[in-house]
Amino acid sequence: MRPTPFVRRILGCILLCVGASAISAPDSPDVVLQHADQIKLSNNDQFQGLLKQLDVEAEQLSPTQRDWLDYFHAWQLGYQGEYPQALAAFETLLARTQDTTIRTRSRISLLYDQVNAAHYEAAYTNINNLLDSLPQVKDHNAHFLILLSAAYLYGTAGQYDLVHQYLDQALAYDSSDLSTCIVMEQKAVTLSATRTLQPDDPQIHAALNQCLRVNDPLDAYNITVALADANLNHGNISAALKLLNARDADVVATHSSALTAEFRSKLAYAYLRAGDLVRAEQYAHSAIEYAKKQEFSKPVADAYQTLYQVAKKQGDPAAALLYHEKYATADKGYLNDTSARALAYQMVHQQVQDKKRQIEVLSEQNQLLALKQQVDRKSSETRMLYIMLLFSGLVIVVGWAYRTKRSQIKFQKLARRDGLTGISNRQHFFETAQEALRYCAKSSREASVLALDLDHFKSVNDMHGHAAGDAVLKRMVAVCREQLRSIDLFGRLGGEEFAILLPDCNAAMATHRANEMRIAIAGMPGYTEATSSVVVTASIGIATSRVCGYNLPTLLAHADTALYAAKHAGRNHVSVHGAGAAAKPDKRDDIDG
Repeated sequence: MRPTPFVRRILGCILLCVGASAISAPDSPDVVLQHADQIKLSNNDQFQGLLKQLDVEAEQLSPTQRDWLDYFHAWQLGYQGEYPQALAAFETLLARTQDTTIRTRSRISLLYDQVNAAHYEAAYTNINNLLDSLPQVKDHNAHFLILLSAAYLYGTAGQYDLVHQYLDQALAYDSSDLSTCIVMEQKAVTLSATRTLQPDDPQIHAALNQCLRVNDPLDAYNITVALADANLNHGNISAALKLLNARDADVVATHSSALTAEFRSKLAYAYLRAGDLVRAEQYAHSAIEYAKKQEFSKPVADAYQTLYQVAKKQGDPAAALLYHEKYATADKGYLNDTSARALAYQMVHQQVQDKKRQIEVLSEQNQLLALKQQVDRKSSETRMLYIMLLFSGLVIVVGWAYRTKRSQIKFQKLARRDGLTGISNRQHFFETAQEALRYCAKSSREASVLALDLDHFKSVNDMHGHAAGDAVLKRMVAVCREQLRSIDLFGRLGGEEFAILLPDCNAAMATHRANEMRIAIAGMPGYTEATSSVVVTASIGIATSRVCGYNLPTLLAHADTALYAAKHAGRNHVSVHGAGAAAKPDKRDDIDG
């Protein structure tokens, strides 16, 4: 999903309504504010000029006009990617203004800047409050925008059923040409995110033409990116380049750093696919520069991946290694950011459910109190009923407490487990493994750490898709778990990288067990498609406490060094740190999975 362009698009679809009941002079502040609102996307340079003009006249503005001016300044900060300053400006404005329209628009703009600043829990709390207030929102445009905002935000958490639900509600609420353009753009983005968009989808092409007719450039640009992505997925490289190059200059002119970064990153990848390494490198560097305030975004990770491939094809191993390391850092940051969004959604969703349960319990308790008062006025023959009602109330409270506790336990387990494989995630593995190593150190027990990486795993994703890659990872984890003891710790560090802690296990035992795992992985049934079968192998590096000590980061670093030695030895190998591996572990230039 694309946060910054989306909020600028939908907030640009409504006109500013200030002084609507008064007759304004041609150059009055009301007219200038209205004009600024209309052009802030189509001509952002002129928009900034109007703000400067209004700043000069600030002392002559009414309180409401000053609030609108402050709203536009906050909006521009977010548009340019200055998210912390934008958040502070919107919070200050919301604490002061009493205008209902300004408050609603500010809360919606704040929501998107909260996402861009990675304040995900605050953003989901914000959208829940906006949706709760929806029945009381009488302004037509604000009602429409809240539905669009919900669709966007749930898309960032991968809740695509909710995305379609709110988009359908928005289209049913307002089916004008501009609103249809905006909704269909979101549908195109969602289909692209789920890799189900077809390059020749007639509805999406019709939506692109409609957005151009109603002069909604940012919607048109995002549909263009989605269609280009679909063409790349289907191997239509020239068609993707034609789509992107036709809009590139216009996208740069919007001054939207996030949209330009995504556009340039996609262009770089398209030129790489076309074999034009010079342009691929040029556009990849441009994408990174535009996204410098979002260093862990997907466009940055994709751009570094393109630069890595370019350097590799140009025979520059040093540059290839540098770009691959930057790609790994950006990609892990992006994956962690994506996980944070999903986790924030789950946390806020759980809080909402708990609040509803509490309200239900309070309502039930109030009903019980009313019944008790009735029972108190009855004769002694009704006292038994009173006792039964009190007992039922106790059961309800205990049941609610039990459900709440069970939900908390379930949520804690989800927070500790990798969502795909079910083993420990990176954070939980580090916490648990370090504690186990402390125990081994105190009791003078030797321990070993294994770093495991699937060979050529990227080619599995590239050739067969991420569904095949996910299936291979789950099957590999299942095979490895059969070889582990109850005291062993198994964790996924990210992508196809895994780590295993083996307490009470010296180098010889660890080597034997690692080879058993390696053989089991190589012999596991492959992921089978209609035309091909995917069979994978693994390389394993081992570091022991006898050589490296009991510090987990040190053990992992040496195990990783041994892993690369196993890769250099031809893959499908096991290498032990400090055992005199033949391959030199510091030369990773030709390693690609």
